[in-house]
Amino acid sequence: MTATETTTGFGLFSDRKIVAMYVNGDLLDLAATVEAGQTAEPVLISSPAGLSILRHSAAHVAAQAVQSINPEAKLGIGPPITDGFYYDFDVDTPFTPEDLKAIDKAMAAIIKQGQRFQRRVVTEDEARAELSNEPYKLELIGLKGHVGEGDGSTDDNESVEVGGAELTIYDNVDPKTGETVWKDLCRGPHLPNTRMIGNGYALTRSAAAYWRGSEKNKQLQRVYGTAWPTKEELRAYQSRLEEAAKRDHRKLGAELDLFSFPEEIGSGLAVFHPKGGIIRAEIEDYMRQRLRANGYELVNSPHITKGALFETSGHLQWYREGMFPPMHLDEEVDADGHVTKQGQDYYLKPMNCPFHNLIFRARGRSYRELPLRLAEFGTVYRYEKSGTLQGLTRVRGLTQDDAHIYVTPEQVKDEVASQLEFVLETLRGYGLTDFYLELSTRNPEKSVGADELWEQATETLREVAVASGLDLVPDPGGAAFYGPKISVQARDAIGRTWQLSTVQLDFNQPDRFDLEYTAADGSHQQPVMIHRALLGSIERFFAILLEHYAGAFPVWLSPVQVMGIPVAEEYQEYLAGIIDQLKVLGVRAELDTSSDRMPKKIRTHTLQKIPFQLIAGEEDRANGAVSFRFRDGHQENGIPIAEAIERITSAIATKAQV
Repeated sequence: MTATETTTGFGLFSDRKIVAMYVNGDLLDLAATVEAGQTAEPVLISSPAGLSILRHSAAHVAAQAVQSINPEAKLGIGPPITDGFYYDFDVDTPFTPEDLKAIDKAMAAIIKQGQRFQRRVVTEDEARAELSNEPYKLELIGLKGHVGEGDGSTDDNESVEVGGAELTIYDNVDPKTGETVWKDLCRGPHLPNTRMIGNGYALTRSAAAYWRGSEKNKQLQRVYGTAWPTKEELRAYQSRLEEAAKRDHRKLGAELDLFSFPEEIGSGLAVFHPKGGIIRAEIEDYMRQRLRANGYELVNSPHITKGALFETSGHLQWYREGMFPPMHLDEEVDADGHVTKQGQDYYLKPMNCPFHNLIFRARGRSYRELPLRLAEFGTVYRYEKSGTLQGLTRVRGLTQDDAHIYVTPEQVKDEVASQLEFVLETLRGYGLTDFYLELSTRNPEKSVGADELWEQATETLREVAVASGLDLVPDPGGAAFYGPKISVQARDAIGRTWQLSTVQLDFNQPDRFDLEYTAADGSHQQPVMIHRALLGSIERFFAILLEHYAGAFPVWLSPVQVMGIPVAEEYQEYLAGIIDQLKVLGVRAELDTSSDRMPKKIRTHTLQKIPFQLIAGEEDRANGAVSFRFRDGHQENGIPIAEAIERITSAIATKAQV
């Protein structure tokens, strides 16, 4: 909607489900002024941006509630997170379940009161004066000038408070008296008032958390919560949480003997056990088949490199805090201790793209070779803070199914569309079918490159995303420093959303690495680079599939596909012959020769979620048949051996969701 006169969001939008607005692309409160000629788009509370605003507003109310009970509590930060929010406090004692009940009661009163969230722009001196009793806020104010410089002085959660061009404070204003009853340093935006939080919120737990995520800092107490537009959505989320707990990949990983995190190796570094190794190999093998069928060339690169490579790529400037510390190597010293050869810093690689750029640059390239698609299962290392590590979904050592495609400018749109189609079709092969797209656009404070290139790249991605027919939601400021991206969001079996594949345009790296190809007219031109990660990382995708299937993988992914169970010892030889036939055909089949009684064997292998149990007794042996028992407990008897083998091999070959 284009404003015809100066007004506010309240003057433009009357729907009570609208909680904020985009004005010329900037996310603003509804109370913000919209000048004549500016374009304003509504933000529904049910949209991703609307949910973040709802949850951040709920975090403010939680903090206000805590300080209404304990005025001595000092405020940390309170950002929205996936499906919820948290707020950190410096308090004398940890929060108890009784404390959470008291905080919840105080929140309910604040919400019912309908306090208005009012934004004020302040100077640094004004902010320091008003928040003089909040030491952590004062520290963030001091970091204001460093947001977005990539030096690690602030992270995305802290930028919720001090990001953007201005310092702002949000006042919670009593609607009856007009008095400010509470305030917080915050970038915003927020809901128009606390009443809009409604009754779809809940406090979930408390935990310890180090200030700014560093164990060098003081340990604070964190209160977690969730917020949804309605009570019904809250209850649905709570039901999903209960189901998610049953499906937790860390729990299933131990029960099914798939992987572990030995303390001797270090935090965030997993080892895969034999059964987990089989699943991982199947995931990778299917991916390799798809890559070869779609014109990719497989490459490989080392795990470490000289630091100069990441200076060229820009990672040392933009990503240093996410990298492991350097190793100083190659220095040579004579017998007297004098340095005869200067050493240099080597780094464990956090990304594969600089290596692929060197492969492209290794020899002259012709336009006839483009698109050039380079793919690698490249293991990278990222120094995630200890508090952020979470099973296989957030690790320090991970293997990316990474690809970089080099194209001419004219090929960009068709190649992006082709990549998106490739991504969706491959994900469907793993059994994921429910998708929507997210378009991450430029963060001016964390990006490089010319405005016109960003605009061109963003519009190209938008056109491809819209043409796909999938729902498209905006992610303002969520792009990497070198270019915008489309990300594929996939919903799993219990409705949770996971960000999986990304397709990113990059005009920056080809320039930094002086990449070029010879065009048809003989001139030297710079290619456009497309970053494509399909699974994200093997480790995280493994965890997602494990939870999606609750450990009951389709037969093609199952580490043991068939388990033979003889009714008695005398039928072992008969059943062993069938198992051997399956093994010859490449089926992962085993025979249970333990002394356990048959019902216990069935229960054991059902708990291990093996797709097919083949049972044989006297009648089966006499008729050259077997009985099929499935994971859901139903059984089919008297299946001829040839038919049984055909059913099993067909299920594997077709990747049936058995």
